[in-house]
Amino acid sequence: MVRATAVTIELTALDRTELERQVRAGGTPQRQVLRALIVLLAADGASNAAIAAELGTCVDTARKWRARFAAKGAVGLVDAPRSGRPPVYTAADRAQVTAWACSLPVDHDVPLSRWSTTELARQLLTDGVAVSVSTVRRWLADDALKPWQHQSWIFMRDPDFETKAARVLDLYARNYQGMALGSDEYVISADEKPSIQARARCHLTTPAGPGQSMRVNHDYRRGGALAYLAAYDVHQATVFGRCEQSTGIDPFAQLVDQVMGVEPYASASRVFWIVDNGSSHRGQAAIDRLARRYPNAVMVHTPVHASWLNQVEIYFSIVQRKVLTPNDFPDLAAVERRLAAFEARYHATATPFNWRYTTADLRRHLARLDDHETAVPARLAA
Repeated sequence: MVRATAVTIELTALDRTELERQVRAGGTPQRQVLRALIVLLAADGASNAAIAAELGTCVDTARKWRARFAAKGAVGLVDAPRSGRPPVYTAADRAQVTAWACSLPVDHDVPLSRWSTTELARQLLTDGVAVSVSTVRRWLADDALKPWQHQSWIFMRDPDFETKAARVLDLYARNYQGMALGSDEYVISADEKPSIQARARCHLTTPAGPGQSMRVNHDYRRGGALAYLAAYDVHQATVFGRCEQSTGIDPFAQLVDQVMGVEPYASASRVFWIVDNGSSHRGQAAIDRLARRYPNAVMVHTPVHASWLNQVEIYFSIVQRKVLTPNDFPDLAAVERRLAAFEARYHATATPFNWRYTTADLRRHLARLDDHETAVPARLAA
């Protein structure tokens, strides 16, 4: 019986360097390392039987990769394409999952508020398609669909939205009715933060320690609630705050008195008060009331449902994060002291907010919304 002669392997310096690199690299798959070692030993003159014995594999494996390298070079050490197992699910099955995920359960008389992967798999089962929850999850992930999540939004219903919003944005840019503001004109952003509670924890709050975060007891005794009113000078980064039992016209008037009774606002040419449409300062009546009280004060309303245009809301978010969370106060007096002390601390380092949303951004935003509103009916009609 004639025994086949092993294929001779001759390596170039470049091939040897690459194969040795693959063997040394920690990230190389082990099957690739084995193939590289087979070729390196073959190039050193080892027989297939010797290679199999040294690497703990069978002779056929050594013969296979030796021959593949001799025939195709380094490309021969890569797995050849395989047809794989026939698909269990059809493209129509997958499309059905996507269709259900992109619909509302209520539209199909399903008593759910939103879909989960489990509920989608259950619904498909009623349609005669048996798909596992993990498969549904994988398909949705590939399509970037997360029907179990939801996002709230609100539609602009102020007919003068653009005009009112542009007026506020112009004031932030120190312009009003096409004219630049003078050095003795100021812009105040004002609002109220209601229902700040004093929650006296039943056990003392403990500070953070090694491997342990701050611990705040869940149980508490209610110590009442107050409202925090604040007026923020947009360009000076100055805050005027006060605490009241509740919001309303009179508490807001006291905040106005607190600001307008001191310089430079008392003798200013004009002081613009940017407010939202809350009941404390709503409508033309509030504008007239402020003008009668202080002739140099001009009230400017944000559009309805656009409090995000009011910069004092940014300050309130800072207060919420840094002062009021977690809420652990023995009484309302402690809340009031903390808020007053924080104002002083804030003024020590405060700079104006880097407000970058301009009237040009507003027009682009509204144009995109208009395009969207016209495109959606067109797509539905098609």
